[in-house]
Amino acid sequence: MLLPGLYAHRLGRDPGPDCSRAALRATLAGPVDGLEADVCLTADGRLVLLHDPWLATCTTARGWAHATGWEALRGSRLRDRGGALTPESPMLLEELLDAAPRELALQIDVKAYGDPALTRATAAAVARVVVGRAERERVEVLSFHVAACEEAVRHGLAARLVTWADYAPDALARWARRAGVAGVCIEHFVLHAELVERMRGHGLSVSTGTINDPALAARAGALGVDTITTDRPAALRSELAALARAA
Repeated sequence: MLLPGLYAHRLGRDPGPDCSRAALRATLAGPVDGLEADVCLTADGRLVLLHDPWLATCTTARGWAHATGWEALRGSRLRDRGGALTPESPMLLEELLDAAPRELALQIDVKAYGDPALTRATAAAVARVVVGRAERERVEVLSFHVAACEEAVRHGLAARLVTWADYAPDALARWARRAGVAGVCIEHFVLHAELVERMRGHGLSVSTGTINDPALAARAGALGVDTITTDRPAALRSELAALARAA
């Protein structure tokens, strides 16, 4: 079995908390091919690593990230997957770029609730941070929002659209090629052989959303995806290797 690259979801959601220094340290202690982290734009134009722009969901802060300055956020505390407080505080995208080994790919997932203008502004802010740095070639903007992908490409960054459905794949692929978007991220429960083949036929790379189960990861790998995002990259790699040996 050809093993796709394994990317750490939210820097490693299994050790958690999401998008935290602790998660990053735990993930980097084992084998991993890439890192995925969510970014939200703050009121003063900084990019904070948070999964949800509604701050109460994942921090001790209140309100929206885009209405809150970094100084107010940096002293807050992150919540774990169950909502409990942790000692961890939010970090900025620049810190991740400085801390991540240069050989690792980085997917930066633009977060905003139904606001195309904010997604464009967030993607443009990512470009301002990344362009000109040595890490530029390993950074890819990932988003559920078309506007964010288009804005990233406009600034010369790679982009990948997260897709949730398999309707009109040729139309989707034509839009991606026209917009300069190089790949799609397809949730694994939608993924099927024909869909991968159609995307590949248009020259797009294919990755998946989060998979933690080795049987599901093996299924996605057999379909020929490039990368799988996971909360537990080291453990999943070991489990997939065991499945391959048993085959």
